[in-house]
Amino acid sequence: MQRSKVKTLLVFKFLNEYSDEENPLSTSDIIDLLQKEGMFCERKSIYADIDALRKIGYNIVSVNAPKRGFFMAERKFQLAEVRLLTDAVSSAGFITPDKTKVLLDKLESLVSSNQAKKLVSQVYVDSNAKCDNEEIYYVIDALHEAIINKKMVKFTYKRRTIDKEARKAYTEKTFKVSPYALIWKEDHYYLVCNNDKYDNLMNLRLDRIRKISMTDEPCRPVCQVSEYKEDFDVADYASKMFNMFSGTSEQVKLLCSLDLREEIMDRFGAKIPLTAVDTDHFETTISAAVSDGLVSWIMQYGNKIKVIEPASLACQVKEKAKSIAKLY
Repeated sequence: MQRSKVKTLLVFKFLNEYSDEENPLSTSDIIDLLQKEGMFCERKSIYADIDALRKIGYNIVSVNAPKRGFFMAERKFQLAEVRLLTDAVSSAGFITPDKTKVLLDKLESLVSSNQAKKLVSQVYVDSNAKCDNEEIYYVIDALHEAIINKKMVKFTYKRRTIDKEARKAYTEKTFKVSPYALIWKEDHYYLVCNNDKYDNLMNLRLDRIRKISMTDEPCRPVCQVSEYKEDFDVADYASKMFNMFSGTSEQVKLLCSLDLREEIMDRFGAKIPLTAVDTDHFETTISAAVSDGLVSWIMQYGNKIKVIEPASLACQVKEKAKSIAKLY
């Protein structure tokens, strides 16, 4: 490649890596950086490189104050967008500490080096909350491929057990399932699938999956194991799950304290119907999977939520409350 073309590419690289609105690069800065790469040039050739980059669409702005120079005005990701992504990666429990660091380094490269320093100073990664499954990337890729090709997968599912001698112990179980979707919910990544032994859906955490492989066997049609007649509706399914416990979907009528209206709308959406009962309470009806997860969700609000329908769910909440009371 001709040296002039290489030089233009290097000018782009320097502007992309080091410049931003608060830190423009002067022609002298660019010349010094080029010299470190073994390239020597005149000042006017830098202007020609920048004009060439502008002609192919890069928004390079020239400024005179507080410092004279150039900076990359537009990037694929703005600083605020990269901040959202870094926070999401940092808080994702299913990404291991090592892979978290690698991903954060890649995300930081989307902004200038000076902007990246601001990100690093604000991002905290709690390694204690991270999983230790270094296969997680491979697991996600294998499941994605199997879902697209509608093939069953086989894997080992690893879970922590309680050991009387306070040693870490684990159990491993082999599953062969039909995978339908991946859902990131409540700080975990889940596989929604069907175990061929049963006619329902179950949710398994990806960070517990090991030694995964795709089989040649076709998946069971989702209509055989769920309420969905054609394609699996990920959004609908996720909205009905509580703590990702599987269960039969039912219409649930709740009597709620008035001060819970914001929390109810945050959980089920602003379009959920809220009907006033008196000055202190309202009623609402939700579609939810009746399960231990739903019971636990209801009980966290104590006497501020009462199940009106179905009666079977009301009984489950009542029995759970009795069993808790016995502990004390």
